[in-house]
Amino acid sequence: MKKPDILIYDTTLRDGTQGEQINFSAEEKIRIAKKLDDLSFHYIEGGWPGSNPKDMRFFELAKKVKFRHARLAAFGSTRKAHTKPEDCPNIAALLQAETPACAVVGKSWDLHVTDILGVSLNENLAMIRDTVSYLKNHDKEVIFDAEHLFDGFVHNPAYACDVIRTAFAAGADMICLCDTNGGSLPHEVEAVIEKIKAFIPSQKLCIHTHNDSGLAVANSIAAVKAGVKMVQGTINGYGERCGNADLITIIGNLHLKMNQRCLPDASIRQMTNLSYFLSDIANVPPLNSRPFVGRSAFAHKGGLHVNAISKKAVAYEHVNPDLMGNERRVLVSDLAGKSNIEYKAKELGIDLGGNDANSKKIVKEIKKMENEGYQFDAADGSLSLLIKKITGEFKEPFTLESYHVINTKTGDDAPVSKAMIKILVGKDEEITADEGNGPVNALDFALRKALTKFYPQLHSMHLVDFKVRVVEGSDGTAAKVRVLLDSRDDDEIWSTIGVSTNVIEASWHALVDSFQYKLSKENLNKNKK
Repeated sequence: MKKPDILIYDTTLRDGTQGEQINFSAEEKIRIAKKLDDLSFHYIEGGWPGSNPKDMRFFELAKKVKFRHARLAAFGSTRKAHTKPEDCPNIAALLQAETPACAVVGKSWDLHVTDILGVSLNENLAMIRDTVSYLKNHDKEVIFDAEHLFDGFVHNPAYACDVIRTAFAAGADMICLCDTNGGSLPHEVEAVIEKIKAFIPSQKLCIHTHNDSGLAVANSIAAVKAGVKMVQGTINGYGERCGNADLITIIGNLHLKMNQRCLPDASIRQMTNLSYFLSDIANVPPLNSRPFVGRSAFAHKGGLHVNAISKKAVAYEHVNPDLMGNERRVLVSDLAGKSNIEYKAKELGIDLGGNDANSKKIVKEIKKMENEGYQFDAADGSLSLLIKKITGEFKEPFTLESYHVINTKTGDDAPVSKAMIKILVGKDEEITADEGNGPVNALDFALRKALTKFYPQLHSMHLVDFKVRVVEGSDGTAAKVRVLLDSRDDDEIWSTIGVSTNVIEASWHALVDSFQYKLSKENLNKNKK
């Protein structure tokens, strides 16, 4: 790759962990850092070694890792007031981390200097100057984070300018302009940067924004437009309060919209994978509506939309989803038209043979069932079965004769659920029973025990999620229960749905669909061979 136009500085491991429910072990942080390095991120901020033992442990582990692309940065504050840098434990911790780069935060809003730190404006400038020059004397690359820069510029622009002039004069390699409270607007960010460029070269400027006004990405893009050469942010926008600027969204816009080189093309195509990788480690469900990489980012539901993208994808897609490692999805619901069905059937590997009658029949059945509480855009497995049943491609692998579920609780013991089922597979009758930690779990075990005798491939199938929602009936009075099950095997994850006024019955329908989808998939693959 040619020299990048914009440098990407990731602070997921430090600022991102300040978000609610975001917590990484030192070992997890190493895994994330390696992933970011593999994708050619330019800077990775590992944490604040002076603040907690876990971050110090991360930096100890990082000393054994050879980063091929990224420069690792340790984060810390300026020296303590009225203390020499060599006597300050924060500065000692930065040096102990042994990273090539150091990010140093200093106050640029006079309110924080006088009312929060409780020091004079001149002492704050001295703290910044001494810290930056001391780290430069120890051969560190120094990124100075001018905290609250944009708020400081509103309330006392002269002092805010003095702060960043002082850091730059002391040798800071980059001056990072921080919208710490996340309250600035894009035109304000751009105007401030235009003024700062009069005394600090734009190639020495960096932007760091928060999302409290929902504008973190927009403000970062405005800063790039104004000339900054480095952007800070976090993967998936993790961070304190409303989060930080989402680097993945920024990278998508820079690379695909603004022709600003930041990462190699191969890395850009891994952005969806990276987003899910961080979600998994953070144990935070992925946001379906996340731009560029969310599951719904290129999902089409309206019949007119699907008809259009089947002819020209650009009609309803601002970029090619493949470029970010994502994929187009066509949803089927009560808003569906014939185009949705034909597109979805092809996607599922089902040949409608150009039969308009089948397409219309499928659309009619979906609209009727969604009126009863079904939701097929969230249940591809059940949708696949429905299409196969209507087109005659589906053969029932088993038939339910009966099931019984008993829940018992004795004293303080945990409740136990027992399920007994009777099924027919061809002419063979099978009766089995099993226990579980709930009625659905017991039914799953019992059905699995009965079916694996006939279909051993079901051993590779597992339930991974179970969701229950109460929905209103079409008459507005009858409460129905909608159950969504997510299942997986070695190849894919699929979702099935059941709806009933009885939660066990709804669960049973979703469960049966899940097993039937697995078996119908196996048959479809055999037919293809």
